[in-house]
Amino acid sequence: MGKPATALHPTREQIQLVEVLAALGHPVRAQIVRTLSAQPPGTEMFCGSVLPDVPKSTLTNHWRVLREAGVIVQRPEGRKLFITLRRDDLDVRFPGLLDLVVQESHAM
Repeated sequence: MGKPATALHPTREQIQLVEVLAALGHPVRAQIVRTLSAQPPGTEMFCGSVLPDVPKSTLTNHWRVLREAGVIVQRPEGRKLFITLRRDDLDVRFPGLLDLVVQESHAM
């Protein structure tokens, strides 16, 4: 058997606004980003602990969309996946965007 495919993580320069906006446009993905942004910068969270009330099967696609858009980094460790918000990369590419996403939850 070969090695498992490496998860796609775009470089900072490859992150595109239209893909980030599409990823953040779904309420579950926006909540994931809000949850991650509430952690200290660079904090990893076990995927299953971010939104524990949402079924894993539902979240799998959301992780992929966020990862491929450049919003999160996923890191496997054994049978678990850990995720980190790419705040630094997103703040450089699109200053203020994540702050708007987080503020939206406070306005509701």
